[in-house]
Amino acid sequence: MKSPFPGMDPYLERHWGDVHASLIIYAKEALQPGLPADLVARAEERVFVETDLGARRRFVPDVHIAKMRRSTRSSMELHDGGTAVAQPEIFEVLEEEITEAYLEIRERDGGKVITVIEFLSPANKAGAEGQRKYVEKQQQVLHSDASLVEIDLVRSGERVLALPSHQLEKESPSTSLACISPGWNRPRRELYRMPLQERLPILPVPLRRNEQALSLDLQVLIERVYKAGRYDTTDYTVTLEPALPAKETAWAAKLLKAARHR
Repeated sequence: MKSPFPGMDPYLERHWGDVHASLIIYAKEALQPGLPADLVARAEERVFVETDLGARRRFVPDVHIAKMRRSTRSSMELHDGGTAVAQPEIFEVLEEEITEAYLEIRERDGGKVITVIEFLSPANKAGAEGQRKYVEKQQQVLHSDASLVEIDLVRSGERVLALPSHQLEKESPSTSLACISPGWNRPRRELYRMPLQERLPILPVPLRRNEQALSLDLQVLIERVYKAGRYDTTDYTVTLEPALPAKETAWAAKLLKAARHR
């Protein structure tokens, strides 16, 4: 069964860890056959520890808290002179490393990076450390001659695409965006708007100068994610977080009612 939404399904954001991992793998499989013989697509990872607990709890598993020692004595002990002194229980808070995947198209045998493809996650847009790590990687690519493809399908958090913030302020949070910066024309930015009410587009993924771009059909990817992940069991009666704007809320309610999901 397909999603009732014609393009990006905002209810998939609740399962973004699984959705993101699937998008990376399916995008790699889609691009690999069309690459020149001397290039290869590879899934790479960045690792960080998110210390902003407010953002962390929204997007990744909570920290683990392990009790290291439990006193067999009273929680209050008498000090010299009869003064009561509190005795603590000892805990160890274990911060989990967060691993995020992205795609690279590079020369075979670990050679030069040609194109970097990022599917943004909520932690890139709202988590303090995740956002810093992402922008750091973004700037590394922009200071090289590799092309950068950024695909933002999630509504939460701040926009972190490689465009000035004032260029993105007018965009509805329910509109997905993609930004492409060709490596041989660094000042150039190609912005693709993807309204919630429309099919996701086919993006041109740049390779090297004078080489034909590869086509990446985002709609085909998200439909495969939906089917393979068995998201036809999604509960479309729950409240979205963040909520859709009023206009999109009314449109989505009508759409879901017609599809008998409400």
